[in-house]
Amino acid sequence: MRVLILGSDTPLGIALLYRQAIVGRHDIVPMSRSACRWKSERQAKKSIVRAKSDVVVDVRIEAAGDSGSPIQETDLQRCHWVAKACQRTDTAYLYVSSSRVFSGQLDRPYKEADDPDNEEPTGQLLARAEKLVTETAARHLILRLGPIFSSEGINLITRMLDPLREGGSLILDNNLRGSPVAADDGARVVLAVLDQLGTGLEPWGIYHYGSSDKATYYEFAEALLASASQFFELSSSVVQLGAEPDGMRSLDRTLDCSKIRNTFAIQQVSWRSAISDLIKHVYQQQQEVNHG
Repeated sequence: MRVLILGSDTPLGIALLYRQAIVGRHDIVPMSRSACRWKSERQAKKSIVRAKSDVVVDVRIEAAGDSGSPIQETDLQRCHWVAKACQRTDTAYLYVSSSRVFSGQLDRPYKEADDPDNEEPTGQLLARAEKLVTETAARHLILRLGPIFSSEGINLITRMLDPLREGGSLILDNNLRGSPVAADDGARVVLAVLDQLGTGLEPWGIYHYGSSDKATYYEFAEALLASASQFFELSSSVVQLGAEPDGMRSLDRTLDCSKIRNTFAIQQVSWRSAISDLIKHVYQQQQEVNHG
């Protein structure tokens, strides 16, 4: 299949390009975030039509949420333009969203049928983008992922590691749990879905994927520190547990992944196995810069 990737320079987009170059099952058309900053619906439609793709994979807004960048109304508008263009050209729209649409207050893993309940601005904007896609493009597939981490770009792992490498420290809470996803694992999932779409399967709707291990930000940072200390000079006290207000309820944004497993035979894997390789890659990149 011919696949247009919107946001090919995001952590997940980069992982998609790298993994696809190895497996070589699809014809990929990459489009960077800057190339997707259309000023009008006409520009967006032209990009979709010119690509002549069977599927549009959109990872832009998920990447903005994971990097801590604010999601703007214009981002939602562009999603709407893409959805309208996909509807007009009968192109499938695989929109990658985030577990951040949920508050974490549910006492069980979130299922696809659960209503987004996060009242924070980012969560509300993510939910609105999903609604625009759902209501506009008949052939849509929304994939909600746990927080993406990678050695590339700005994301969960680089936002934690950079301050530590610069001699700073992190004070993190132990209240919010979730299932972080390595970018390469997220790419594996997206490509597995594309493989199934290529067989003629039309499983339109919403799907969830998160890694098999839950963790709080503090627990994730501890695992990160354990691997990073093999390559960087870091103190064991640089990651500290923040004080939690009395009576604060523990939150959990874990996603129920049974639907994607039953539909696409996609199994969950642990995020922990990816940490050491990513840290090693970051170290090698720094060595190349230092000796460049």
